[in-house]
Amino acid sequence: MGHYTRKEIMRLVEEEDVEFIRLQFTDIFGSLKNMAVTASQLEKALDGRFMFDGSAIEGFSSIEDSDLYLRPDPDTLEIFPWRPQQGKVARLICDITRPDGTPFEGDSRYILKQALAEAAAMGYTFQVGPECEFFLFHMDDEARPTTISHEQAGYFDVSPLDLGENARRDMVLTLEEMGFVVESSHHEASPAQHEIDFEAAEALTAADNIQTFKLAVKTIAKRHGLYATFMPKPRVGINGSGMHINMALLKDGKNIFQDTEDENGLSREAYSFIGGILEHIRAITAITNPLINSYKRLVPGYEAPTYIAWSRASRSPLIRVPSPRGEETRIELRSPDPAANPYLALAVCLRAGLDGIREGTVPPKSVDGDIFAMTEDERRRMGIRRLPATLTEAIEELEKDALIRNTLGEHAADKYIAEKKEEWNRYRSQVTDWEINEYLYRF
Repeated sequence: MGHYTRKEIMRLVEEEDVEFIRLQFTDIFGSLKNMAVTASQLEKALDGRFMFDGSAIEGFSSIEDSDLYLRPDPDTLEIFPWRPQQGKVARLICDITRPDGTPFEGDSRYILKQALAEAAAMGYTFQVGPECEFFLFHMDDEARPTTISHEQAGYFDVSPLDLGENARRDMVLTLEEMGFVVESSHHEASPAQHEIDFEAAEALTAADNIQTFKLAVKTIAKRHGLYATFMPKPRVGINGSGMHINMALLKDGKNIFQDTEDENGLSREAYSFIGGILEHIRAITAITNPLINSYKRLVPGYEAPTYIAWSRASRSPLIRVPSPRGEETRIELRSPDPAANPYLALAVCLRAGLDGIREGTVPPKSVDGDIFAMTEDERRRMGIRRLPATLTEAIEELEKDALIRNTLGEHAADKYIAEKKEEWNRYRSQVTDWEINEYLYRF
């Protein structure tokens, strides 16, 4: 994404023959929404004069207080390369305000901006590099998604085993055309599972990029007759999809997580940042793993972390410090999945890390062995706790954690918790095929 003035946007839209502009925003549950306007209405859009009914958006406003406005961020202008070359379609990502121009407290982009403002007040810039995984499945004869795939490819396999290679290549080329710097792409461990990694960016841009990435991947997959899903665990018996988050803090352009004098190459701030996340992770999990299905991924035996620990080397703990040091020093949180709202996920991670720095939190000792191979007694003696095992357990932790609730704000926290409790109630009232197969003939 570039930096555009109002005048430059008007000129580009005219020169590029843009006919429609999508005014995009994200609800608190991570779903991308938009209102489309014609190019003739661009000035009105840039003035922030388009209103919508907030009560119609899940988790936003009540019907008595529903008028909300879309205020485009000019730096997010993007012309979609997959639309027609005549009558093109562009998008602008929007902040949401109330009629008096004040930010809407339920806008997840605003929530992240508040966390970034706190970091800036401490002299920090938050740098984020996501690793997004997804599945490519067939669609049925009526173009509805399935969980069917004919391929049996595994980690780093190539064509002809990797049947999604052509689609993935087109996704990468499309993303690069949209200004992404794609660092790598490959087949992941499970059949039909893929990963595309793009360059780290300042956190707000990174969150915008994740939402744009998902839209592009789904769009290009459909052109190949496939359905791309970011559901964490769409099939039993295989690894689920994660969205590992690589994090670093910069001060005056320098990565402050590095320290050449330390045996691990980590600074005091890096240790405290890790300690802050570990201290609040059980509540954070309600945001980074937002679905009932998320917790089908967070089980032993499928590479996703289930225990609260950090490591300099092993991939079994929750937080890993990858080997590059110096300016490339980073902290990798391995629990999040791609169903998470990226704005909220980055906000709660940042606030927890900053709290650790302020409080001088000292993390527990690094666990460099395989946690999964340890006995329960060994883990208990080392003080290794578990991540929440269900969505309802994570929500209970969120309710108890004042810092994470405060990060979301009262409005978003209350709406989020209420909806997730209702989601759990809907789930626990169901009778699944597993229960029928397990119990019907035995009792």
